[in-house]
Amino acid sequence: MPRTTAHRAALAAALATPLLLPLWAAGPAGAHGAPTDPVSRVVACSPEGGGRADSAACRAAVAANGAPFTAWDNLRVANVDGRDRQVVPDGKLCSGGLPGYKGLDLARADWPATRMTPGGTLAMRYVSTIPHTGTFRMYLTKPGYDPAGPLSWSDLPEKPFAEVTDPALTDGAYRIQATLPSDRTGRHVLYTVWQNSSTPDTYYSCSDVVFPEKKDRALPEKKQEKKASRGVEKESTSLASSSGPTSEPTSGPASEPASGPASESTSGPASESASGPTSESASGPSTPMLAGGAATVLLLTGGAALAARLRRR
Repeated sequence: MPRTTAHRAALAAALATPLLLPLWAAGPAGAHGAPTDPVSRVVACSPEGGGRADSAACRAAVAANGAPFTAWDNLRVANVDGRDRQVVPDGKLCSGGLPGYKGLDLARADWPATRMTPGGTLAMRYVSTIPHTGTFRMYLTKPGYDPAGPLSWSDLPEKPFAEVTDPALTDGAYRIQATLPSDRTGRHVLYTVWQNSSTPDTYYSCSDVVFPEKKDRALPEKKQEKKASRGVEKESTSLASSSGPTSEPTSGPASEPASGPASESTSGPASESASGPTSESASGPSTPMLAGGAATVLLLTGGAALAARLRRR
């Protein structure tokens, strides 16, 4: 079976039917492995990457590479022996410094990515076409990482957040679980180094991941303060309504001195309440009527007196 056909069969089985992997585990000696979850760039952009291979980032990577990433499981550098930072140059971490994978080093923020949860559990599935013993070291780019720039060693912490030696190979893949850092937001790179102990080779891979953006923690507090202020306003409104204008209809206009602004008259001079609106209504329109009545009485009295005098004459 040609090497390309073997690679495609291996990846198709790894992604679709893991139970079939032992059937081809004795594949070509040059094939080894790569992460499929979170998907690595080399797998996503391989001919078997599905819809991800047709993404703008993968098309650009293949174009920059000059060839498709057919050997997705063979990104390895010999005789590194733990000297990763000395052997692999800055800006070439995703390719391992290998010219045949240089397209993976493109600095862009639209690589196919896997969503992650800060502080959650990383469940990595690292497909291996040929099993090896060795140690997996996993790094996550530092807070504030800029995906628009080339990936450098300074973007990664000095120590990995997880390190696993000789995990079991189950259904053609190494299953690795680890707790993710809790202080990451936005887009990051999960950088995996697999240093073999059964061979002199070390494998490198970049998996793009996305964490939710941090929510504004001050917002709930502001909402609580606003809610509390509304409660105070509501309480003051209810208190005012129980002793204010709402009491007017129950007792009519004459109840004003007992509520609202008229309550001042209860502690002030008694004459104020007597000369207020109520006293005005008592001496208002009815006053001309009283004056007119008195004039009529005087007129009648004067007429009667005049008539009596004429009779006497």
